[in-house]
Amino acid sequence: MKSGKSTLAAWLHRLSAEHLERVLAARPDAVSPPEPRSVSELAERLQRPGSVALALPRLPLPALQTAEALAALGAPASRDVLADLLDATEGRAARGLETALQTLSTHALVWPDREGALRMAAPLRQAWDTPLGLDQPLAALSKDTTSEELRRMLTALGVRPPGTKPQRLASLVEHHSDPARVAAVVAQAPADTRKLLKRRADPAYRPQAFVLFGSQPASEPGARWALERGLLVQHRYGYGPARMPAEVALALRGPGWHPPFDPAPPVTPLVPVSQAEVDSEASAAATAFAAHAASVLSVCATAPPARLKSGGVGARELARIGKAARCEETVVRLTLETAYEAGLMARDGDRVATTDTYDTWAESEPAERLPVLLHAWWTLGLTPSQARDNDNKVLPALAGTPSCAGCLQARKGLLTAASRLPAGQGAKNAAELGPLAHWSRPLAEVLPQDAMPFATVIREAEVLGVLARGALSPIGAALPADSTEELAAACHRLLPAATATARFGSDLTAVVTGTPAARLVTLLDSVADRETSGTASLWRFSPASVRRALDAGHRPDSIEADLGAVAAGPLPQPLSYLITDTARSHGRIRIASAGCVIHGEEPALLTEIAAHRKLSRLGLRHLAPTVLVSRTPLEKTLAALRTEGYSPVAETADGTVRVERPRSPRATAPVPPPRRAVSGPGTPSRTTATPKRAELAALATRLAGAPLTHPAPDPCNGIPFATDTEEIIAGYATQIPHADVRQLAHAVDSGTAVTIEYVATTGSRTIRTISSLDLDPPYLYAWCHLRDAERVFTLSRIHAVMPPA
Repeated sequence: MKSGKSTLAAWLHRLSAEHLERVLAARPDAVSPPEPRSVSELAERLQRPGSVALALPRLPLPALQTAEALAALGAPASRDVLADLLDATEGRAARGLETALQTLSTHALVWPDREGALRMAAPLRQAWDTPLGLDQPLAALSKDTTSEELRRMLTALGVRPPGTKPQRLASLVEHHSDPARVAAVVAQAPADTRKLLKRRADPAYRPQAFVLFGSQPASEPGARWALERGLLVQHRYGYGPARMPAEVALALRGPGWHPPFDPAPPVTPLVPVSQAEVDSEASAAATAFAAHAASVLSVCATAPPARLKSGGVGARELARIGKAARCEETVVRLTLETAYEAGLMARDGDRVATTDTYDTWAESEPAERLPVLLHAWWTLGLTPSQARDNDNKVLPALAGTPSCAGCLQARKGLLTAASRLPAGQGAKNAAELGPLAHWSRPLAEVLPQDAMPFATVIREAEVLGVLARGALSPIGAALPADSTEELAAACHRLLPAATATARFGSDLTAVVTGTPAARLVTLLDSVADRETSGTASLWRFSPASVRRALDAGHRPDSIEADLGAVAAGPLPQPLSYLITDTARSHGRIRIASAGCVIHGEEPALLTEIAAHRKLSRLGLRHLAPTVLVSRTPLEKTLAALRTEGYSPVAETADGTVRVERPRSPRATAPVPPPRRAVSGPGTPSRTTATPKRAELAALATRLAGAPLTHPAPDPCNGIPFATDTEEIIAGYATQIPHADVRQLAHAVDSGTAVTIEYVATTGSRTIRTISSLDLDPPYLYAWCHLRDAERVFTLSRIHAVMPPA
């Protein structure tokens, strides 16, 4: 019998370049650099358990149901037998089965051999312990049964036993594969045996999961009669309960039993909706989120949130940030999670601070900021709005919480479901897209807090402008394409141009409608205090805010000129008076470091300060009519005088005025895991890029025209290794095939990240993503993202290699 890899390679070799291109597009991890050189190497990559595990969550419900039924039948299996089992021999069910098989073959999980029988990837069969509630086929369960035991079983069934064990096993399998013959045997069984067999054949039956070590399970009434005829099979050494072969269970369930098969998606109530309505609502939501996100991160830049001891940011900090930014908790959670994923925030001691990347992002326009956060949400390995524990925290990555592939598939299933709605139609209620999304991605995570499937994800999509009026917005249509240009174009189309002017009122306020431009925000934040943000933002001027601008080195005339340049009309007189009056008193008092020294040109003013009762704690005393000395340090003296309404300025050691430009704390980002953010203002690039369509087409053409196999390196026979690194790794990493050797050597040479399966000296097996690889045979030094630290790996203990998920 041919191995699964060889039959898969033969099938791939028979495909046209166009069909092979579809397979490569469905399984992009299999073509990660270095590219496979033959379909045999491609088949080896496609059969990796980790690769199959990545493909499974992308399958719709009918494809998963078909794969489970095929796993229960055991491959190879006839297409007709599969159709009979699923009751999909005609009509819509038959068409649904054909579509499901095409989906499975496009993902190289199920394929036909030359005889037309269906075969499946070996790791796919392992996805179910008991597919359809069925145990393994009789041939697998009876492999340790002796020839004499098989002879006695056939004799009890009234079948003449052949001479050899393989022939006897084949005869027993042939007998039990006939439902009529099995039913006839069971009809002659004692009542206890019939009752036992009926219970075991029930799809809801689950065997006892716990048996004490060394103990023998008690024999159930009627079990011996069934064991003597192969209707049940006992382990060779008596471990565990007797097991019922799949053929026997199917025969006892009868011809009328069929497993669930749902070829048609659930019906979603629809209402007419125009593209203009979708665009309008998506634009409003995206604009509001972009403005709120900027406010949230501005608050975090000024006062970084504290980390909990258990990791993450707690509910108290969320409430503080939400109050300061004037937005709801869902928006705060979304912003913090996506900003951390995009590299705009990072851990900094016991706090989570914005990074230097944030400064670049904050200076860009809203239509350039939003794609960064949108793509981070699209690739985020968790659901930001999910309540996680008693702390109700966000940023669980800081506590070492692993990412969840089911969360990624929940978003992809939602957008897939929304993309299948008829043109000009939207869901009557966006939450009703949940069942359709679950049909598209049944393995995606459904949160316990959701009354309807994916309700939390749907709400997030509406907040971001991905969904609007129950339909997919241009932003939502661009996200699955994984194209930076398409997403940027959608954001520029939906988000209005940033407002570059403000309306100044005589009540000392400035109002900006829409999203303010980055330069306008920087100017107004420097000279006024923001009170509201959203569809309209309001700033209020005060003596303290104007003094802050003067302390930062701005001159009164430049402040007025800058405000006049962005004003929709002339500046109101009260604002001009405020700037002039504040500037007149600013700097009348100067403070120098000593303990410190206060001096000025007005003796009366310094006498007033020295006699001020609330300033007595500073320990002020006259040195001269225009000089006071303080026992309190400069910064505290400066703050105390300002609290009492004075406007002092600090001096440097050379007597010049010290310019106060407060710098927000910034985190020094540690060595990060591979991020998957789009290129944008301040965003890091991908570690492993998704192959483009043209690249896949070219690779498919090369593979279709290449030989079935590529010669393995053999220097003794004149077939050299491609690189020296490859030859070194091949000599030490003896547990992995040459395809994995090539991938590991490429990661070392190119400096890219890679995922390995590693077996420690204790025997524990772990999956680790590593980067910054340094080869020092027989060891490999690398940054381990699982332990968030530098680690040393022995090459001979690496058992598998694949690209990072």
